[in-house]
Amino acid sequence: MILPIVAYGDPVLRKVGVEITKDYPHLEKLLDDMFETMEKSKGVGLAAPQVNKAIRLFIIDSTRMYDEGEKNEGIRQVFINAKMLEETGNEWAYEEGCLSIPNIRAEVFREKKIRIQYLDHDFKKHEKIFTGLTARVIQHEYDHIEGKLFIDHLQPLKRTLLKGRLEKISKGKVDVEYKMKFPKL
Repeated sequence: MILPIVAYGDPVLRKVGVEITKDYPHLEKLLDDMFETMEKSKGVGLAAPQVNKAIRLFIIDSTRMYDEGEKNEGIRQVFINAKMLEETGNEWAYEEGCLSIPNIRAEVFREKKIRIQYLDHDFKKHEKIFTGLTARVIQHEYDHIEGKLFIDHLQPLKRTLLKGRLEKISKGKVDVEYKMKFPKL
């Protein structure tokens, strides 16, 4: 089932997610719905707060970021109760966008290498290192479960310049090809 994406301005996007256990109600269905929603909206990641669940859960499919024929080092993965252990390397700029903030993209600087601890779909514990585009997608989605958005990484002047466009998004004055839930409607 396609879930509505929560738009900028909804308080759930600013909440720090709570950890979940194996017996979280309807977890399998939620994961299936999140993958279907992410694919339908042409995203490469989706965090539970974006579908109105303030829990520490996100999914990514960074394989979608590579062009055909290009060496594809992406992954399709579930991250439950993730904890960022380390972010290292030279920061590099990359233009990011967000399903909750449609039609706005901006260069965000992030470290190139991360070490993260998480539980997978089967609640098996992992500690892994990721680099490049996959690390960036994980960092972006991890921010969501920490109550942060990619625009929080922008310079204050850039955020000020976006204020009017962000207000329009929260009021539903935006054209998107996927279902959304707007806080000010």
